[in-house]
Amino acid sequence: MNRRAPNLDDDAAERDRMILDSVDRWLDRDVKQHVMRLEHGDIYPAEIVEQMKEMGLFGAIIPEEFGGLGLRPSTYAKIIERIAITWMSLSGIINSHLIMAYIVMKNGTEQQKEAFLPRFATGELRGGLALTEPDCGTDLQAIRMTAKRDGDDYVINGTKTWISNGIEGSCFALLVKTDTKADPRHKGMSMFIAEKGEGFTVSRKLEKLGYKGIDSAELVFDNYRIPASRLIGETEGRGMICAISGLELGRLNVAARGVGVAQAALDEATRYSQQRSTFGKPIHQHQAIALKLADMVTRVTASRLLVENAAAALDRGERCDFETGMAKLFATESALKNAEEALRIHGGYGYSKEFPVERLYRDAPLLCIGEGTNEIQRLIIARRHIERNPL
Repeated sequence: MNRRAPNLDDDAAERDRMILDSVDRWLDRDVKQHVMRLEHGDIYPAEIVEQMKEMGLFGAIIPEEFGGLGLRPSTYAKIIERIAITWMSLSGIINSHLIMAYIVMKNGTEQQKEAFLPRFATGELRGGLALTEPDCGTDLQAIRMTAKRDGDDYVINGTKTWISNGIEGSCFALLVKTDTKADPRHKGMSMFIAEKGEGFTVSRKLEKLGYKGIDSAELVFDNYRIPASRLIGETEGRGMICAISGLELGRLNVAARGVGVAQAALDEATRYSQQRSTFGKPIHQHQAIALKLADMVTRVTASRLLVENAAAALDRGERCDFETGMAKLFATESALKNAEEALRIHGGYGYSKEFPVERLYRDAPLLCIGEGTNEIQRLIIARRHIERNPL
């Protein structure tokens, strides 16, 4: 009898399965029991973060040669979905950090990769992406933070806001203007690997409707001096390219989070609809509830397929703003709608902090805003569609 010899794809698939099984066990054993307490207290999950370090999750997509797990984006997306089903905030702690790492992987010099990626992989250096400013969100070219060359250093001044991991993190991919007069404006943008130090302070923690536990902060740079060797790629004018490359991974992450939240809402609604009875029968037997459940499970299934499609494109190293845009748009809108429907199915209990659905209802709106609003996603999708289908 002939047997097919194992190949690298088989080995990779088995490794992925083992990692996903490990994540599932960890979530069940060490995370689920603490979510309600940490969420309602808006408490940073320090012990859980240490466990994430030990599991190598801060190096999930960093190549093995630099000490990371070297996972494909498709496997990473499955990890994020699982985490988001349990507690979405944890996925944000990883996401912002890995966007920073991904930017260095794709755009950094060999020296920068060797210096930073191993420390990112272990979580020794942990942080995120610093793009947004008080007067600048979607329009990144409108940033005001400046970096002026001074000998072998740059001197940076300005403020960033809504920065995930801003308080607990120690290092950030920092978008600045190195040429304020450049035309077009993006030609004057650059990005640095900025560690906390003199002139770099956290001014305040920002309070949020949902997305509790993870720290979102305002960062202030006052004559912050940074070596020119920290300029990513050691070439000015590539800041927008760096940001866009990172947001591809970020949008895949947010789309996977959307699947997770949508699935969690469906799970809660499915469970409750079989436990709760009215008019002599379980409420899932009422047509009004059955129709909601049907739409909810369809949204989850379609969202997961879109995320898998986007992740596969990223696995292949292709340009995938079209695919990640569609996945991010549909999955996050599905999360928002499923969270609302789960709350409605729970009735008054859905409004209670004793049930997870009120958390899902607060978390879901962020997904429609983060990593580029869904309105922007629609414009990107339409533009790329026309590019692919010219007359």
